Amino acid sequence: MPDTARPAPTPVRVPLVTETIGMWQSLRTMRRNVLAVIPEAATRLPIVSGKTGKRWHMVMDPGALRQMLLDRLDDYPKSVVTKALLRPAVGESIFIAEGADWRWQRRTAAPVFTHRNMMNLSPIMTRAAERCADRIGAAGPRAVNLLDEMVTTTFDVITDVTFSSGDAFDRSAVHRAIDDYIAEAGKISLFDILGAPDWVPRPGRMVSGKAMRDTKALADRAIEARAAQPQTDMPDLLDLLMAGADPESGRKMTTAELRDNLLTFIVAGHETTALTLAWSMYLVAFDADVQDRARAEAQSVLQGRAATGDDVEHLPFIRQIIDEALRLYPPAGIVSRTAMAHDTLCGTAIRPGDTCMIPIYALHRSKLLWDDPDSFVPDRFADRKSIDRYAYLPFGDGPRICIGASFALQEAVIILATVLSRFRFAPVPGKVPDPVMILTLRPEGGVWLNATPA
Repeated sequence: MPDTARPAPTPVRVPLVTETIGMWQSLRTMRRNVLAVIPEAATRLPIVSGKTGKRWHMVMDPGALRQMLLDRLDDYPKSVVTKALLRPAVGESIFIAEGADWRWQRRTAAPVFTHRNMMNLSPIMTRAAERCADRIGAAGPRAVNLLDEMVTTTFDVITDVTFSSGDAFDRSAVHRAIDDYIAEAGKISLFDILGAPDWVPRPGRMVSGKAMRDTKALADRAIEARAAQPQTDMPDLLDLLMAGADPESGRKMTTAELRDNLLTFIVAGHETTALTLAWSMYLVAFDADVQDRARAEAQSVLQGRAATGDDVEHLPFIRQIIDEALRLYPPAGIVSRTAMAHDTLCGTAIRPGDTCMIPIYALHRSKLLWDDPDSFVPDRFADRKSIDRYAYLPFGDGPRICIGASFALQEAVIILATVLSRFRFAPVPGKVPDPVMILTLRPEGGVWLNATPA
């Protein structure tokens, strides 16, 4: 239960819409911050509907969300807008694919993310956490942008677990291409709002298309080079995917399929975890009592060393902080589906072609589902069974739940525990991050904190 002994702190939040806005204003707003078009009513109602070019529904009711994500999964595929935004970067990967194509890819990739494999990869996370702590320490008494630090750290992790060997993979080039794509191509286009087909040019996406094409060619060469190498004793993500096969058909991934899925894991695996950690750092600096409690836990378990995979289960409060950061600032703050059949959600008629959005940002701040929803209260996750499964969706749910969720949570706990055990963090006056979502919910302006040895 939330701590009622003192007022819970209220960190930064997105101002939601309190009046109806038209299509052109919606477009301008979304190009600046997608979440800013969510009506405030979405935090008070189970469903909100409207029309902006086409009929849309925002769904916040756990029962209706279960219907969309589990019971009638095939009737609610990812929306055309979502696919148009991400296809240039991740192709027809497991994230984009639907139906039978998605199912065989999921069956092939699922064994890669077993607990055993995640534990085998945890030393890479530990080493990255150690390097992160060293960089923070070397920065001296100056303020440190923890967003930049966490992006660097998680990119180190994902590239090490993806391509642990082989100099053919130019990490810096991939990092630049991904950042450019997120910055430019992710901006919502009027063509997307109107439902125009993929072949209609989107000017913003054309700017960054060449960098992603070059990155795909780079990844293809790295995959082909790995295929010619002998198997290592400790396989990385690429080795595991190359060795995998659909247990039903025996089908293995082609080079293009391997590349698209690897780029999916690289884009999602570093961006979302980095943002979760950056927001976690903002929150623990915002609430000194929570930070002190987390540090005491980390120091008691770690005794001066970096955290390992074996430590994760012994760091429950660190995990609660991460869970609460994911509630307040879910990396995918809103996801979209296209209805393919007639249905009824919360008493509202759904027609084929309707856009059905899950505004996860609003769901996680619903006054119907959460006590004091805008406040930072990690103890609300002390008893996970008390939380409705479909009220908390940082990784989605149902058969299409994020395949890398356990990987991301393990990595986040290892890095956050290591850093908090060694440093005290305090906010820099005048440097408050602004929650802005284009493709993901980023702390615009960075997370600037003063770090001193603990």
